[in-house]
Amino acid sequence: MKIKQQILSHSTFVTVLLLFFVMLWFTTQLIVATESKTLKPLIETSSRCFTSASQNKEQLIIYATSQKVAKSIINSLCEDTVVTKQYGEVRGFWGYRTADSIEFVGKGIADLILAKNNIMSAFKAESTYNYQPIVGFPSYTAFFISAKEKPKIEKQYFLDKRIGLLDYPTSRSGHILPKQTFKELGINLENLDVTYASSHSELRELLANGEVDIIASFWKNTDQQSFSKNYITPISNNIIGTRWYLKMQHENTDLLCAIQINLLALSQSQTSTYFNHVEPYWQCSDSGAVFLGEGDD
Repeated sequence: MKIKQQILSHSTFVTVLLLFFVMLWFTTQLIVATESKTLKPLIETSSRCFTSASQNKEQLIIYATSQKVAKSIINSLCEDTVVTKQYGEVRGFWGYRTADSIEFVGKGIADLILAKNNIMSAFKAESTYNYQPIVGFPSYTAFFISAKEKPKIEKQYFLDKRIGLLDYPTSRSGHILPKQTFKELGINLENLDVTYASSHSELRELLANGEVDIIASFWKNTDQQSFSKNYITPISNNIIGTRWYLKMQHENTDLLCAIQINLLALSQSQTSTYFNHVEPYWQCSDSGAVFLGEGDD
């Protein structure tokens, strides 16, 4: 009798356990389904505006690398007649870290995104999500910059120097190219005194304050106020500039041309000599748009 009770008890336990796992599986599937329908980017820094088509629930999602740029372009697009015909809201996100760009590029969240071509290539975003380049900024040169002498591309020169690099593995001028140079010179990174910064501005502060001897970055005209152009040495030139990409899942050439016009106008309003020079990649007319190609390719 006891054995029979034990068997029944064990059977009941197994049944309850199975029911528990079945319920858990269904609950998990429900959560996954709900999350997939309400997918939201991890970054929370955002701004939005509504077009005159307030009943339209479609969102045009934008990502930029600065708050100023993101807000400027969403406000401009909210007033655009083509955008108003297709969207009820324009929402802009911004982030200063490479991880933020990767979040948006990797998941194809944004309809319009400002990103480096090497990040787009790494995630095959152009083929996966059909991102098309709309406009691009000029190519530039990466330099080693010093405050007191012209840097030498020699192994012995770097061994006793304090070096400032960017803590962004995807930054070409501040991370990839200088490390590539050290490797070509046969220098083990462990033998170098390297300080990592979170931005190019922070790198310049480290150099100006005497906390490092050399930094790897690009050169801009305002740098002459703090440093000498005689004390820079090129690492590599013709580095492809950042580009604006539009997700073209449809042949929406009206939207493409409208966005290109707004991006060109935004560029012309910039005070920076670099960011107010932008190259359009499309020839727009009443009959549509023709791709002109990318000048850096």
